[in-house]
Amino acid sequence: MAEARRVVRAAAVTVGVLVGVAGVVVGGAWLGQDALVYHPDRSSPGQAARALDGGVDVTLDTADGLELAAWFVPPAPEARDRDVAVLVAPGNGSNRLGRAGLAALLAERGFAVLLLEYRGYGGNPGRPTEAGLALDARAAQIALAERGHPLERTIYFGESLGAGVVTRLQSEVPAAGLLLRSPFTSLADAGARHYPYLPVRALLRDRYEVLDRVAATRVPVTVVHGERDDIVPPEQSQAVADAAPRLVEHVVLPGVGHNDAEMFGPAVADAVVRLADHAVGR
Repeated sequence: MAEARRVVRAAAVTVGVLVGVAGVVVGGAWLGQDALVYHPDRSSPGQAARALDGGVDVTLDTADGLELAAWFVPPAPEARDRDVAVLVAPGNGSNRLGRAGLAALLAERGFAVLLLEYRGYGGNPGRPTEAGLALDARAAQIALAERGHPLERTIYFGESLGAGVVTRLQSEVPAAGLLLRSPFTSLADAGARHYPYLPVRALLRDRYEVLDRVAATRVPVTVVHGERDDIVPPEQSQAVADAAPRLVEHVVLPGVGHNDAEMFGPAVADAVVRLADHAVGR
Protein backbone atom coordinates (compact mmCIF):
# COMPACT_ATOMS: atom_id res chain seq x y z
CA MET A 1 0.00 0.00 0.00
CA ALA A 2 2.81 2.39 0.92
CA GLU A 3 4.54 1.64 -2.36
CA ALA A 4 1.33 2.34 -4.23
CA ARG A 5 1.01 5.72 -2.49
CA ARG A 6 4.60 6.58 -3.45
CA VAL A 7 3.87 5.73 -7.09
CA VAL A 8 0.74 7.88 -7.06
CA ARG A 9 2.63 10.80 -5.48
CA ALA A 10 5.45 10.48 -8.01
CA ALA A 11 2.97 10.43 -10.88
CA ALA A 12 1.20 13.48 -9.47
CA VAL A 13 4.49 15.36 -9.19
CA THR A 14 5.39 14.43 -12.78
CA VAL A 15 2.02 15.61 -14.07
CA GLY A 16 2.35 18.82 -12.09
CA VAL A 17 5.79 19.50 -13.54
CA LEU A 18 4.56 18.84 -17.07
CA VAL A 19 1.57 21.10 -16.60
CA GLY A 20 3.83 23.79 -15.17
CA VAL A 21 6.25 23.55 -18.07
CA ALA A 22 3.37 23.66 -20.55
CA GLY A 23 2.01 26.73 -18.78
CA VAL A 24 5.38 28.46 -18.99
CA VAL A 25 5.68 27.66 -22.71
CA VAL A 26 2.15 28.80 -23.50
CA GLY A 27 2.48 31.87 -21.30
CA GLY A 28 5.74 32.78 -22.95
CA ALA A 29 4.18 32.38 -26.37
CA TRP A 30 1.27 34.62 -25.35
CA LEU A 31 3.54 37.35 -24.00
CA GLY A 32 6.09 37.08 -26.79
CA GLN A 33 3.85 36.54 -29.77
CA ASP A 34 4.50 39.98 -31.27
CA ALA A 35 8.16 39.03 -31.64
CA LEU A 36 7.08 35.89 -33.49
CA VAL A 37 4.78 37.79 -35.88
CA TYR A 38 6.65 41.04 -36.55
CA HIS A 39 10.33 41.29 -37.48
CA PRO A 40 10.95 44.98 -38.13
CA ASP A 41 14.16 46.51 -39.33
CA ARG A 42 13.86 49.62 -37.17
CA SER A 43 16.73 51.51 -38.78
CA SER A 44 15.89 54.45 -41.03
CA PRO A 45 16.65 53.74 -44.71
CA GLY A 46 17.40 57.40 -45.40
CA GLN A 47 15.97 59.64 -48.06
CA ALA A 48 13.85 58.28 -50.89
CA ALA A 49 15.79 60.17 -53.56
CA ARG A 50 18.96 58.29 -52.65
CA ALA A 51 17.33 54.93 -53.27
CA LEU A 52 14.94 55.70 -56.13
CA ASP A 53 15.02 58.06 -59.10
CA GLY A 54 12.33 60.62 -58.46
CA GLY A 55 11.65 59.22 -54.99
CA VAL A 56 9.94 61.56 -52.54
CA ASP A 57 9.77 61.34 -48.76
CA VAL A 58 6.21 61.56 -47.47
CA THR A 59 4.67 61.62 -44.01
CA LEU A 60 1.59 59.56 -43.24
CA ASP A 61 -0.64 60.91 -40.48
CA THR A 62 -2.50 58.08 -38.76
CA ALA A 63 -5.86 58.41 -37.03
CA ASP A 64 -4.23 57.60 -33.69
CA GLY A 65 -1.73 60.44 -33.96
CA LEU A 66 1.45 58.89 -35.38
CA GLU A 67 3.57 60.44 -38.10
CA LEU A 68 5.05 57.70 -40.28
CA ALA A 69 7.77 58.06 -42.89
CA ALA A 70 7.04 56.48 -46.29
CA TRP A 71 8.25 56.80 -49.88
CA PHE A 72 6.36 57.92 -52.97
CA VAL A 73 7.67 57.22 -56.46
CA PRO A 74 6.10 58.81 -59.55
CA PRO A 75 6.01 57.04 -62.91
CA ALA A 76 9.41 56.97 -64.60
CA PRO A 77 9.84 59.89 -67.05
CA GLU A 78 10.36 57.54 -69.99
CA ALA A 79 7.27 55.44 -69.19
CA ARG A 80 3.72 55.96 -70.36
CA ASP A 81 1.91 57.31 -67.32
CA ARG A 82 -0.92 54.86 -66.58
CA ASP A 83 -2.60 57.26 -64.16
CA VAL A 84 -2.79 54.34 -61.73
CA ALA A 85 -1.27 54.18 -58.26
CA VAL A 86 -0.04 51.10 -56.41
CA LEU A 87 -0.11 51.09 -52.62
CA VAL A 88 2.50 48.54 -51.52
CA ALA A 89 1.98 46.98 -48.08
CA PRO A 90 5.08 44.93 -47.23
CA GLY A 91 5.55 41.72 -45.31
CA ASN A 92 6.59 41.41 -41.68
CA GLY A 93 10.33 41.95 -42.10
CA SER A 94 12.92 44.45 -43.35
CA ASN A 95 11.85 48.02 -44.20
CA ARG A 96 11.00 50.07 -47.29
CA LEU A 97 14.52 50.00 -48.65
CA GLY A 98 14.04 46.29 -49.34
CA ARG A 99 11.11 47.12 -51.66
CA ALA A 100 12.90 49.87 -53.60
CA GLY A 101 13.67 47.51 -56.50
CA LEU A 102 10.02 46.54 -56.85
CA ALA A 103 8.97 50.19 -56.71
CA ALA A 104 11.44 51.02 -59.50
CA LEU A 105 10.05 48.21 -61.68
CA LEU A 106 6.51 49.47 -61.15
CA ALA A 107 7.53 53.05 -61.91
CA GLU A 108 9.18 51.86 -65.13
CA ARG A 109 5.82 50.37 -66.09
CA GLY A 110 4.07 53.71 -65.63
CA PHE A 111 2.68 53.38 -62.10
CA ALA A 112 2.85 55.82 -59.24
CA VAL A 113 3.92 53.89 -56.14
CA LEU A 114 3.57 54.47 -52.42
CA LEU A 115 5.80 52.26 -50.31
CA LEU A 116 3.99 52.02 -46.99
CA GLU A 117 6.20 51.75 -43.92
CA TYR A 118 4.45 50.40 -40.84
CA ARG A 119 4.68 51.75 -37.32
CA GLY A 120 7.76 50.38 -35.60
CA TYR A 121 9.54 49.82 -38.93
CA GLY A 122 12.12 51.90 -40.78
CA GLY A 123 12.64 54.48 -38.06
CA ASN A 124 8.91 54.97 -37.45
CA PRO A 125 7.41 55.33 -33.97
CA GLY A 126 4.92 52.92 -32.49
CA ARG A 127 4.50 49.18 -32.08
CA PRO A 128 3.06 46.99 -34.84
CA THR A 129 -0.33 45.36 -34.27
CA GLU A 130 -3.09 44.34 -36.67
CA ALA A 131 -5.24 47.30 -35.65
CA GLY A 132 -2.29 49.67 -35.90
CA LEU A 133 -1.24 48.48 -39.34
CA ALA A 134 -4.83 48.96 -40.51
CA LEU A 135 -4.57 52.62 -39.49
CA ASP A 136 -1.20 52.89 -41.26
CA ALA A 137 -2.65 51.55 -44.50
CA ARG A 138 -5.63 53.89 -44.31
CA ALA A 139 -3.25 56.82 -43.85
CA ALA A 140 -1.33 55.68 -46.93
CA GLN A 141 -4.53 55.50 -49.00
CA ILE A 142 -5.47 59.02 -47.89
CA ALA A 143 -1.99 60.28 -48.81
CA LEU A 144 -2.40 58.82 -52.31
CA ALA A 145 -5.82 60.44 -52.68
CA GLU A 146 -4.36 63.78 -51.65
CA ARG A 147 -1.80 63.38 -54.44
CA GLY A 148 -4.60 62.94 -56.97
CA HIS A 149 -4.91 59.15 -57.01
CA PRO A 150 -8.54 58.17 -56.37
CA LEU A 151 -9.61 54.76 -55.18
CA GLU A 152 -11.02 53.78 -58.57
CA ARG A 153 -7.50 54.12 -60.02
CA THR A 154 -5.56 52.54 -57.16
CA ILE A 155 -4.30 48.97 -56.81
CA TYR A 156 -3.61 47.56 -53.36
CA PHE A 157 -0.53 45.32 -53.34
CA GLY A 158 -0.03 43.16 -50.24
CA GLU A 159 3.04 41.04 -49.67
CA SER A 160 2.65 38.11 -47.23
CA LEU A 161 1.54 39.79 -43.97
CA GLY A 162 0.72 42.81 -46.12
CA ALA A 163 -1.95 40.71 -47.84
CA GLY A 164 -3.75 40.72 -44.50
CA VAL A 165 -3.30 44.48 -44.27
CA VAL A 166 -4.68 45.30 -47.73
CA THR A 167 -7.56 42.85 -47.63
CA ARG A 168 -8.75 44.56 -44.45
CA LEU A 169 -8.26 47.96 -46.09
CA GLN A 170 -10.20 46.72 -49.13
CA SER A 171 -13.09 45.64 -46.90
CA GLU A 172 -13.27 49.16 -45.45
CA VAL A 173 -12.19 51.37 -48.38
CA PRO A 174 -12.47 49.47 -51.68
CA ALA A 175 -9.96 50.23 -54.43
CA ALA A 176 -9.86 49.10 -58.07
CA GLY A 177 -8.08 45.79 -57.48
CA LEU A 178 -5.97 43.61 -55.21
CA LEU A 179 -2.67 41.91 -55.88
CA LEU A 180 -1.81 39.46 -53.12
CA ARG A 181 1.75 38.19 -53.11
CA SER A 182 2.28 34.99 -51.05
CA PRO A 183 -0.96 35.34 -49.06
CA PHE A 184 -1.85 33.02 -46.20
CA THR A 185 -5.47 32.09 -45.49
CA SER A 186 -5.21 33.55 -41.99
CA LEU A 187 -2.38 34.24 -39.59
CA ALA A 188 -3.69 31.48 -37.32
CA ASP A 189 -3.52 28.97 -40.18
CA ALA A 190 0.03 30.01 -41.05
CA GLY A 191 1.11 30.02 -37.40
CA ALA A 192 -0.33 26.57 -36.78
CA ARG A 193 1.92 25.22 -39.52
CA HIS A 194 5.05 26.75 -38.01
CA TYR A 195 4.23 26.09 -34.33
CA PRO A 196 2.24 22.84 -34.28
CA TYR A 197 3.09 22.27 -30.60
CA LEU A 198 1.32 25.48 -29.50
CA PRO A 199 -2.41 26.28 -29.34
CA VAL A 200 -1.89 29.05 -31.90
CA ARG A 201 -5.55 29.57 -32.75
CA ALA A 202 -6.39 30.19 -29.09
CA LEU A 203 -3.36 32.38 -28.38
CA LEU A 204 -3.22 34.80 -31.30
CA ARG A 205 -4.35 38.36 -30.75
CA ASP A 206 -3.81 39.43 -34.37
CA ARG A 207 -5.78 37.32 -36.85
CA TYR A 208 -5.41 38.72 -40.41
CA GLU A 209 -8.34 36.80 -41.88
CA VAL A 210 -7.32 36.97 -45.54
CA LEU A 211 -9.44 34.16 -46.99
CA ASP A 212 -12.73 35.41 -45.58
CA ARG A 213 -12.11 38.96 -46.76
CA VAL A 214 -11.06 37.88 -50.25
CA ALA A 215 -14.18 35.75 -50.54
CA ALA A 216 -16.28 38.82 -49.73
CA THR A 217 -14.62 41.24 -52.15
CA ARG A 218 -16.00 42.01 -55.58
CA VAL A 219 -12.96 43.66 -57.14
CA PRO A 220 -10.49 41.93 -59.48
CA VAL A 221 -7.84 39.91 -57.63
CA THR A 222 -4.48 38.49 -58.66
CA VAL A 223 -2.57 36.01 -56.50
CA VAL A 224 1.17 35.44 -56.97
CA HIS A 225 3.35 33.04 -55.01
CA GLY A 226 6.37 30.80 -55.30
CA GLU A 227 6.13 27.09 -55.94
CA ARG A 228 8.61 26.38 -53.11
CA ASP A 229 7.47 28.87 -50.51
CA ASP A 230 8.61 27.58 -47.13
CA ILE A 231 7.09 30.44 -45.12
CA VAL A 232 3.51 30.53 -46.42
CA PRO A 233 2.39 27.08 -47.59
CA PRO A 234 1.56 27.28 -51.32
CA GLU A 235 -1.71 25.48 -50.70
CA GLN A 236 -2.83 28.43 -48.56
CA SER A 237 -2.12 30.87 -51.40
CA GLN A 238 -3.96 28.48 -53.72
CA ALA A 239 -6.96 28.55 -51.37
CA VAL A 240 -6.98 32.35 -51.40
CA ALA A 241 -6.96 32.35 -55.21
CA ASP A 242 -9.78 29.81 -55.27
CA ALA A 243 -11.86 31.99 -52.93
CA ALA A 244 -11.66 35.16 -55.05
CA PRO A 245 -14.99 35.76 -56.83
CA ARG A 246 -13.24 37.80 -59.56
CA LEU A 247 -9.85 36.13 -59.92
CA VAL A 248 -7.88 37.66 -62.78
CA GLU A 249 -4.80 35.49 -62.46
CA HIS A 250 -3.13 32.92 -60.25
CA VAL A 251 0.61 33.12 -60.94
CA VAL A 252 2.88 30.40 -59.56
CA LEU A 253 6.61 31.05 -59.98
CA PRO A 254 8.35 27.67 -60.51
CA GLY A 255 11.07 26.76 -58.03
CA VAL A 256 10.80 30.09 -56.19
CA GLY A 257 10.75 30.57 -52.41
CA HIS A 258 9.09 33.17 -50.24
CA ASN A 259 11.89 35.75 -50.19
CA ASP A 260 13.74 34.87 -53.38
CA ALA A 261 14.67 37.75 -55.67
CA GLU A 262 12.05 36.69 -58.20
CA MET A 263 9.32 37.57 -55.71
CA PHE A 264 10.36 41.22 -56.00
CA GLY A 265 11.12 41.07 -59.72
CA PRO A 266 9.69 41.62 -63.21
CA ALA A 267 7.24 38.69 -63.10
CA VAL A 268 5.47 40.26 -60.12
CA ALA A 269 5.55 43.77 -61.64
CA ASP A 270 4.12 42.40 -64.89
CA ALA A 271 1.28 40.77 -62.96
CA VAL A 272 0.42 44.22 -61.60
CA VAL A 273 0.29 45.52 -65.18
CA ARG A 274 -2.16 42.82 -66.24
CA LEU A 275 -4.33 43.38 -63.16
CA ALA A 276 -4.41 47.12 -63.76
CA ASP A 277 -5.31 46.63 -67.43
CA HIS A 278 -8.20 44.42 -66.34
CA ALA A 279 -9.34 46.60 -63.42
CA VAL A 280 -9.05 50.14 -64.84
CA GLY A 281 -8.23 49.71 -68.53
CA ARG A 282 -5.14 50.51 -70.52
